[in-house]
This record gives sequence, structure tokens and C-alpha cells, in this order.
Amino acid sequence: MTASSNFLIPNATLIVEIVAFLIVLGFLAKYVLPVLNKTLEERQEQIGSALEAAETARSEAAEASHQRQETLDEARRQAREIVASANKAAERINAQAEERGRLEYDRLVARADAEIAGARQRAVDEVSSKVGALVISVARQVIGREIDEASHRGLIDEAVAALRGSVGTSSNGTSN
Repeated sequence: MTASSNFLIPNATLIVEIVAFLIVLGFLAKYVLPVLNKTLEERQEQIGSALEAAETARSEAAEASHQRQETLDEARRQAREIVASANKAAERINAQAEERGRLEYDRLVARADAEIAGARQRAVDEVSSKVGALVISVARQVIGREIDEASHRGLIDEAVAALRGSVGTSSNGTSN
């Protein structure tokens, strides 16, 4: 066996290969590695910026969701207030309508009572005037001579007042 066949002994090929490896390694370290490192750093910065933007967007979305919920709660509260206000207004309008109806009823009843009282008074006046004339006529026939109306007017007025008292008492005692 010869020494050239032993792979542990360095020969010229091994040295050339080591030198070529070191040259390629130096070239890579000087020209390729800085560009690669720069690209990696830029990519790392982009990823960091994207993560920050995502975190900002997430916090903004959470804030927007919170604001949306607050706005929705406020709208619901205002809706409840509007409904309560509308209910109060409806109750107030209903009460006013009832009050107007009651006042109109009272006015109509008072007017009817006044008309009834006026009609009653006219009827009493008419009856009393007819009774007065009837009394004078009957007295003429009974006495046979004409009664002086002026001298006996007091007597007739007394009879009419008594008649009015009896008519007023009997009409107040009856129900309408």
C-alpha cells in the first residue's frame, strides 16, 4: 500500500478544496450575507409593524364595539324615555278629554235644568193667570155681580201664591 491511498494524509487536492471553500465562504460572508441579513431585518420590521397594526386594529375594534354597545344602550334608554313620555302624554290627553266631556255634560245638565225650571215657571205663571181669571169668573157668577179687580187683587195674589206653593211642593216631590 502506498501513502497516496491513505485518506488521512492531506494532499494538494484537499488543500485546494479547503482554500476554495474558504474563498466561497468569504464571498458569501462579504457580499451575500449582508444583503440577506438586511432583507431579513426588513422582513422582521414589516412583521413587527404588521403585528403592531394588528394589535392597534384589535384595540380599535374593541373600542368601537364598546362605543357601539354604549350607543345602543343609550338609544334603548332614549326609546324607553320616549315611550314613557308618549304614555304620559296619552294619559294627560285622555284625562283632559274626560274633563272636557264631564264639563260639557255638566253644562248640558245645567242648561236642561234651567230650561226645565223656566218651563215650570212659565207653566205656573200660565196656570196662575188662568186660575185668577177663573176665580174672578166663578166669583162673578156666584156673587152675581162684577168684582172690582183692583180692590180684590190682593186676595187673588194670595190665592195665586198659595197655588204656586202647592205646585212647587208637588213638583219638587216628584222625580224627573
